[in-house]
Amino acid sequence: MSQKITAIRGFNDILPAETWRWAEVESVLRDLMRSYGYHEIRLPIVESTPLFARAIGAVTDIVEKEMYSFDDRGGESLTLRPEGTAGCVRACLEHGLTYNQTQRLWYTGPMFRYERPQKGRYRQFHQFGVETFGMTGPDIDAEQVLLTARLWKMLGLDQVVRLELNSLGESDERARFRAALVTYLEQHREELDEDSQRRLTSNPLRILDSKDPDTQAVLENAPRLPDFLGEESLSHLTQLCAVLDAAGVAYVVNPRLVRGLDYYNKTVFEWVTSELGAQGTVCAGGRYDGLVEQLGGQKTPAVGFAIGLERLLLLHAAVHPEVEQSEADVFIAAVGEGTAQPGLLLAEQLREALPDLRVLLNCGGGSFKSQFKKADKSGARFALVIGQDEAAAGRVSVKWLREEREQHTLAQADLAAFLKEIHTL
Repeated sequence: MSQKITAIRGFNDILPAETWRWAEVESVLRDLMRSYGYHEIRLPIVESTPLFARAIGAVTDIVEKEMYSFDDRGGESLTLRPEGTAGCVRACLEHGLTYNQTQRLWYTGPMFRYERPQKGRYRQFHQFGVETFGMTGPDIDAEQVLLTARLWKMLGLDQVVRLELNSLGESDERARFRAALVTYLEQHREELDEDSQRRLTSNPLRILDSKDPDTQAVLENAPRLPDFLGEESLSHLTQLCAVLDAAGVAYVVNPRLVRGLDYYNKTVFEWVTSELGAQGTVCAGGRYDGLVEQLGGQKTPAVGFAIGLERLLLLHAAVHPEVEQSEADVFIAAVGEGTAQPGLLLAEQLREALPDLRVLLNCGGGSFKSQFKKADKSGARFALVIGQDEAAAGRVSVKWLREEREQHTLAQADLAAFLKEIHTL
């Protein structure tokens, strides 16, 4: 007996019992983007490895430990995309989308990182991302925060998420803070967790993210980033907060909030929840005004965010645990010899006449009893029965499955009008 082949660890199947929820959330996202005037961009899954090293930062965890990289047959180093922003900037530069114009873009699809799989965090995961280019003021930052706030309302999640904000300032302000932070932490090196000790020389701002209690105790008296911000950075944050106040969006300014990628400046934000344990961040983003120039373009202001869809779907299921109610509105049962073809043609006629009607046709024959078990399981409101007598007379029987109504028969020619009337009730 040959060995059973299973999915690669961290690469998960999404089964029909789950895909309905994915489709529901993705539909809300698409409608929301359309209402804000954002346009979809579809990006390659594979990019040149140097793109991510230049954009994300060579000493970040993603580049050092998590990327799926390989040499192709031509010897070029390629990488399965670990995030979407770098590829989106590359596409905009390659096709001239940021030259003397503004862009509001969104994308969705799989990303890949080699890390320990856990609930809501996989090696192949799916992200929804938004990127905007060419707008300098805090108004576009505010628009994206308001957009995400509206998303939570549309999904019925607004009561289980909260918003945290911070400003990372400009690169020179951040550099002064970084130097002061390193000087302070070096004095307490032995009290830091092992990962934070390693980050002292590579990416010290990420130490602010540490969940280790001893490290957090050390950070209580560490230098604070807001104390190093200049007037412009502080004004940008103040104006953003004023818009959110006026719009009634609650938030907390968290001076320890940083992002894991090197390209962020000024505004950073996260939507977090307490419903998912340690994996509490469901949306994160911010401003990255230097990245376009860093990748070879002109200096271009930019801001964006990303949502991990697996984590969002976990939250949605926790708040809305109900399952899909039905897979069909109508079930067609063709019973007896010579009824399969009339049943098939009737199903096609109904789909043509009523495109919004979900019609499930029994295929493969079976007894009357077995077909009605399938009809009941489908969740359909009623079954249409074509037996040999109905097929010969051009008629169909209507049997209600969820309501106490008498079964009746009518001409197939009258069926579409009948269904159109009752389907709207």
